[in-house]
Amino acid sequence: MHPHQALLNRFYQAFQRRDHAGMAACYHPEATFEDAAFQLKGTEIGLMWRMLCERGGDLRLAYNDVWADEHSGRATWDARYTFSKTRRKVHNHVQAHFTFQDGLIRTHHDEFSFWRWSRQALGPMGWLLGWSGFLQDKVRKTAREGLEQFMARPKQ
Repeated sequence: MHPHQALLNRFYQAFQRRDHAGMAACYHPEATFEDAAFQLKGTEIGLMWRMLCERGGDLRLAYNDVWADEHSGRATWDARYTFSKTRRKVHNHVQAHFTFQDGLIRTHHDEFSFWRWSRQALGPMGWLLGWSGFLQDKVRKTAREGLEQFMARPKQ
């Protein structure tokens, strides 16, 4: 097994345990992360995972199809959780793409159907507007504001 494939397995095993510190340790200090809700750099990535792990009380994660070589990697993962804003159940199917630097994750891009996710998480508004840039921008703005509030709270 390539060391980068082992790194990705370690990352997803930490995710299954909601071990945000273990997840953050897999990233290069100059890493970037992007999905439909977040565009993050450096330490923001670990803070996002901390926020999601701490808030995701019923989060269940499964992953498979992990592959990596010297330059890039990929994985498929499924998360099942209750979306905190609406208390609606979500099953998100994600394709993850990675690049590596110095034995750590340098770029991480998660792709999933925003419309499928929004129908589950947001209900009727997601059904009607989940395909639109308007709703995607609103979700991204709300996610960023939530992360900033999380980062600003006193350390425990």
